[in-house]
Amino acid sequence: MSVNQVLELIKEKEIAFVDFRFVDLSGRAHHITLPASEVDADTFVNGVAFDGSSIPGFRGIEESDMVMMPDPEAAFVDSFTSHPTLNIMCNIFTPDGERYERDPRSIAQKAEEFLQTAGVGTAAYFAPESEFFVFDDVRYENTMNSSSFFVDSEEAGWNTNRKEEGGNLGFKIRTKGGYVPVAPMDTQQDLRSEMCRLLEEAGLRIERHHHEVATAGQAEINFRFDTLTKTADNLLTYKYIVHNTARQFGKVATFMPKPLFGDNGSGMHVHQSIFDGDTPLFYEKGAYANLSEIALHYIGGILYHAPALIALTNPSTNSFKRLVPGYEAPVNLVYSKGNRSAAVRIPVAAVTPKGCRIEFRTPDSTANPYLAFAAMLMAGLDGIKRKLDPTALGYGPFDKNIYELSDAEKQEIRSVPGNLDEALDALEADYEFLTEGGVFTKDFIDNYVTFKRAEAKSVAIRIHPQEYSLYFDC
Repeated sequence: MSVNQVLELIKEKEIAFVDFRFVDLSGRAHHITLPASEVDADTFVNGVAFDGSSIPGFRGIEESDMVMMPDPEAAFVDSFTSHPTLNIMCNIFTPDGERYERDPRSIAQKAEEFLQTAGVGTAAYFAPESEFFVFDDVRYENTMNSSSFFVDSEEAGWNTNRKEEGGNLGFKIRTKGGYVPVAPMDTQQDLRSEMCRLLEEAGLRIERHHHEVATAGQAEINFRFDTLTKTADNLLTYKYIVHNTARQFGKVATFMPKPLFGDNGSGMHVHQSIFDGDTPLFYEKGAYANLSEIALHYIGGILYHAPALIALTNPSTNSFKRLVPGYEAPVNLVYSKGNRSAAVRIPVAAVTPKGCRIEFRTPDSTANPYLAFAAMLMAGLDGIKRKLDPTALGYGPFDKNIYELSDAEKQEIRSVPGNLDEALDALEADYEFLTEGGVFTKDFIDNYVTFKRAEAKSVAIRIHPQEYSLYFDC
C-alpha cells in the first residue's frame, strides 16, 4: 500500500489507533500507539520517536533518541484490540536521518539490495515452517534457592491417568506419536483453523495446518513464500496471531525450540530460492534433484558457513537442546533430496520448476527472522560467487538415513556447533561474507556476539536441577 492508501484504510475501517512497531535484536516486536487523529502523511515523513536505550542491544542513554519510520507496505488491521487498531511495521533511523545499522529490518533490506547489485537474480524468496507448542499450563521460576519449570497439556501422553479432568476421556497423544492424527486425538483443530482465519485477514496466504510429531499440542501452520523482508514481516505477524489466538482460547503458545525433554523439538525449516524476474534460477531439469549449478553453489555457501550461520539461525541456549541426534534434528551438515536427516533438504514431491527450492532445516524460531534470512542469503550468494561445490567439499549428496549410520561413519560427517558459545566463536571467525556490500557491519556483529554471550553466561552460571540428581550425594 501507499501512504495515501493507508490513510484511506484508516478512514474506511474507522481505525481509532495506529500501532507503530519495530523489532529488537532477539526478534521480539515493540510498539508505540498513536490515536488515528494524530496520524497523517507527515507521520510517514517524520516518523515516531522512541527511547533506544531502553531496548537491549541498541544504544546507550547518552544517544538514546531514535526514530521509527513506518513502512506503508507493512500494515494490517489488528484482530485482538477492543478499539479498531492498524499495525504498521517500521524501520529505525537515527535523529539525523541515517539508517540505523543495528536495525534488523534494515539489514534484511540491505541484503535484498545486495542481491540486486550482485548480478545473480532480482529476488530471493523465503518460506519458513515455524513449529510451535500449545500448552494449557506453564509455570517456571529461577531464584537463589530454586529452579523449576512445569508445562501441561490436555492431550499429552503423560496425562493418561490424570483425574483432574472430571473423568479422563483418554485419546492422549503418545511421545513422538502426534503427526497428523484426526480428532479426538488432535484436540486443536479448531484452534489452528481460527489462527489461519485471522492470519488470512492479516494478509498472509495460508497453505495448510496440522498437528506435528510431538505430544502435548505441537503444531505447524504453513504460509505462502514471499520476498525476504516481507516474509520476515509475515513471520512476526504469524507469531503475534498464534500467541494471541491461543490466549483467547485459554491456552498458551510457545515457539521455544525444546520445551519438552524426550520428544521432538520445534524447528523453523526455511525454504529458499532465487529468481531473475519470472525465471527460477534453482531449476535444471534432469540434474540431481533438478537443481541448477547456481542452486548447488548456494547450498555450498550455506553448508560452508553453517557453523557461523547457526549463531543467527539458532541463537539461544535452548536451540542446542533440540540440535541433538535422534529427534529429527538436522545436525548433519550435508545435503540430500527428500532426506529429513540432512541439514539441507531438496524437496522433490510435487515440485514444479518455479517451486524448485532448497530447505535449510537447522534453524528455529528463536531466530530474528530479518537477521537469519539475510544471513542465509549472504551465505548462499558467497557460495555462488566463489562457486563452492558442496560435493567437492564433502557435503553430499547423502541419500541415506544418517541416524542409522555407525559411529565411525557419522564421524566423517561435519556437524553443527554443540552449544551457543561454539556458534558465536564460529561467527567471530567467519563473518566477512556477512559484511559484503555493507549488509551487516563489524560493529553489529561484535555487539550481537556480546549480547548473545551474556545470554549464554546467564544460563551457564545457574544451578540445574539435574545437577542435584547427579551430585547432591557426593
